[in-house]
Amino acid sequence: MRIGQLAAAFGLVASVSACATPATNRHVPGESVQAREYGNYLSARFAASQHNLKDAAEYYRASLAADPTNPQLLALSFFFATSSGDIEAAGRLAERVVAATPDDRAGRLTLGVVAMKHHNYALARKQIGFSAKGPFSSLTVALLDGWAAAGLGDKASATADLAALRAQGGVDAMSMFHLALLSDYVGQNEMADASYRSAMNEGASPRVIDAYGRFLERTGRTADATAFYTKFLADAGIKELALRGLARLKESRKPDALVRSPEDGAAEALFGIASALTDQSSVDVSILYLRLALYLRPSLDLGAVLLADRFEGLQKYEDAIAVYRSIAKDSPYYRLSRVEIALDEARLNKNDAAIAELKALTAAAPNDIEAWTALGDTYRSTERFVEAAAAYDHAIALLQPGNAKDWPIYFARAVSEEGAKNWSAAEMDLKKALQLAPDEPAVLNYLGYSYVDQNRNIAEALAMLEKAHTLKPTDGYIADSVGWAYFKLGRYADAAKALEKAVELVPGDPTINDHLGDAYWRVGRKLDAQFQWNHALAFGPDKSQKALIEGKLKGGMAASDRAN
Repeated sequence: MRIGQLAAAFGLVASVSACATPATNRHVPGESVQAREYGNYLSARFAASQHNLKDAAEYYRASLAADPTNPQLLALSFFFATSSGDIEAAGRLAERVVAATPDDRAGRLTLGVVAMKHHNYALARKQIGFSAKGPFSSLTVALLDGWAAAGLGDKASATADLAALRAQGGVDAMSMFHLALLSDYVGQNEMADASYRSAMNEGASPRVIDAYGRFLERTGRTADATAFYTKFLADAGIKELALRGLARLKESRKPDALVRSPEDGAAEALFGIASALTDQSSVDVSILYLRLALYLRPSLDLGAVLLADRFEGLQKYEDAIAVYRSIAKDSPYYRLSRVEIALDEARLNKNDAAIAELKALTAAAPNDIEAWTALGDTYRSTERFVEAAAAYDHAIALLQPGNAKDWPIYFARAVSEEGAKNWSAAEMDLKKALQLAPDEPAVLNYLGYSYVDQNRNIAEALAMLEKAHTLKPTDGYIADSVGWAYFKLGRYADAAKALEKAVELVPGDPTINDHLGDAYWRVGRKLDAQFQWNHALAFGPDKSQKALIEGKLKGGMAASDRAN
């Protein structure tokens, strides 16, 4: 449930933007107790609406202290304490939550996690067992109860939990992965091997690959481990893990198991569930689960990466950066985290800091494609097109030839080359991107519209644009490109129809409204044309476009205007 939805469920939604004060909870001289309490409450609601989780937790805790029997304030204080990562405080609040609602799922889950953190596996099972059951919570309960049972040495109960989970269906990959981890943890190597291979067949995620690779290394299957890691060297997302595994094999160093304790296993379960919650409406639940996972296992770096990603989805870039900075230098995800920090700094308009970070990364690791690409992206976003193209040059030089997934790098370099007034190079890269991804609407539209705008290859351009429109019919910019191609071909009625649709899809774009005005003028709808041109002016065109529109409003379109 989203934070706003949670607040709405308690009847707590209101507009309180005037309360954007830092979470200091200061006493102001002359301020009444009632005013201070109300101020804390309003500040909590505003912080929650902005996804400022730490501030929301502090202010709701202050509000609860003033009104300790209020069930809504208790629920919100507990929720934000958990989501902000203060799990010990959340555990104390959860005791009060379950006293009022004994089967509260989040309360029992948190108490079970706190018990596991303190190695009290019997209490963990007891707390989890009291939780209300449902399709989603049953998955969580089964996995955590299984790992708590393993902590007690109760292998039968642990495997029974996973067997019951598999019987429900729909979670085969996760249940099989945890059966492998549990079997590995208790030393049942044959069962672990079979389960790891089944989990790999269900979906080779980084965690499954890491766990199985470590298992092969630890059980002395050097040749199998070498072949296994080598398969993933071409995968940018797995390459670092694979290289580290191969380095250990070369040096005859045995790694630890991925899961070394029941707490690690429970953290892995919470992380797996959080990673499956990908829709925007589940982001707050995902954050809560990730906080619990990182409480149990602070070194779960992939969990930190995912938590930062969730913050990025909420545009909480400072929070994301703080999480990325928690990842240690010896982590396989360290370089990834530094790239993401730089990208988030660019999103915060800290472009100089982002560029400095990325230049340092590329200097330290000249073969890091992701760092070179991110540097190119950052230069491009600041319209430093020559430097952007040069950064992409480095990235492209490191690519394996002919890989279809690499089309975005060629596309990005083409945009930079066009920005640097080097159309011939841009055209070559656009054609290369189209060769790699012939059905990619963005590339079809960019190349097709460029041809139309240059008044060349119009028939070829129209074919590209109509294909792009078929592939992505709700994209207003592609609809505009199609309409403008019709206009250039003299098909003014078709142009007007297509551009009317484009305006509907992208209201407020000066270029699209300008194009529609031109089409209306050509079909004799001169008042409608002037109406659209006036709209185009109101939407803030650039200086050169503004002068052209103002000229048309004064004297209409000359016979030769825009015809060439």
